[in-house]
Amino acid sequence: MEIFLYEYTCAALAPAQLPTSLAVEGKATLQAVAQHLVRAPGIQVVTLLHEEFGPELDLPYCRAVRGKYEEDNVRALAGTADGTLIIAPEFNDILGTRCRWVLEAGGRLLGPSPAAVQLTADKLALCRHLGKRGVPTPCSHLSTNHVAILALDYPVVFKPRFGAGSQATVLVRNPAELEKCSAILNRELPGNEAIVQPFVPGKPVSVAFLIGPHQVVPLLPAAQKLSADGRFRYQGGAVPLPQELAARAISLGQRAIAAVPGLRGYVGLDLVLGPASNGCDDMVIEINPRLTTSYLGQRVLARTNLALAMVRIARGDEAKPLEWHQESVEFTAAGNITRSSLS
Repeated sequence: MEIFLYEYTCAALAPAQLPTSLAVEGKATLQAVAQHLVRAPGIQVVTLLHEEFGPELDLPYCRAVRGKYEEDNVRALAGTADGTLIIAPEFNDILGTRCRWVLEAGGRLLGPSPAAVQLTADKLALCRHLGKRGVPTPCSHLSTNHVAILALDYPVVFKPRFGAGSQATVLVRNPAELEKCSAILNRELPGNEAIVQPFVPGKPVSVAFLIGPHQVVPLLPAAQKLSADGRFRYQGGAVPLPQELAARAISLGQRAIAAVPGLRGYVGLDLVLGPASNGCDDMVIEINPRLTTSYLGQRVLARTNLALAMVRIARGDEAKPLEWHQESVEFTAAGNITRSSLS
């Protein structure tokens, strides 16, 4: 079986064009997934790299196609592969467009439908969608809706309506700080709209699911490490969570997943678990319809080949139950791993 593994920051952009945070996470994720897939008997991996990548991105364990005609190459490789896994950010319709290329080429997409990508990429639309279905999430307003924003208590969070990688995301403590956020947005994500939502206190965590036509399988929920400078920059995480917190994260994540049709493959959710032990304060912050950095920690703890399980579940094939090492793992966004035994 040949799997076409596409990662946007390595395939579509020259190294000099990449924002540092996305470049580090993208390279680490591509290498991790490729290394895991090729360990499975009968799996061959082909990937696409921008022609300006040199030996600093060495993938000796899979076939790498280099070129600058990205769309043509994606369509050609997806059209002949047995399955295509797209790893790309949601903003500017980057992920959705490449999912459509795969489908239009007659390829088998091991990920979400374009409609699911479109909904989850729009943070304002997703907030409203989840709220109507009883899934707790912070109320969000366009930054231009001054009447609604005046009714909010500070602190609030300013973030792009369409964004990834914590770009232009700011903790705002007063109206004067809010006025300065537009300049940050124009610098980091020009042309984007912004939303404002209440800051949700609690423990930031992530939970991921492997989703297919017959199964929805939760992975181990992870604590998130975010920068303390009010910019929410993702620095890595730790897995697993204590059992009680993990159960809350999985339960809330399942509710959110069920509310969004068309999700498939590896889907990650950002949550905040509030102070109430019964979970009544827990909130869904975002849904990422793609493989996320938490995979770097998950794959180390998995006794199962996690990449192969992801492919099999997304295809609708029979997959063995996941098994985990009795250890804990801390991981950085760059893929550095520290393992320790569970006490």
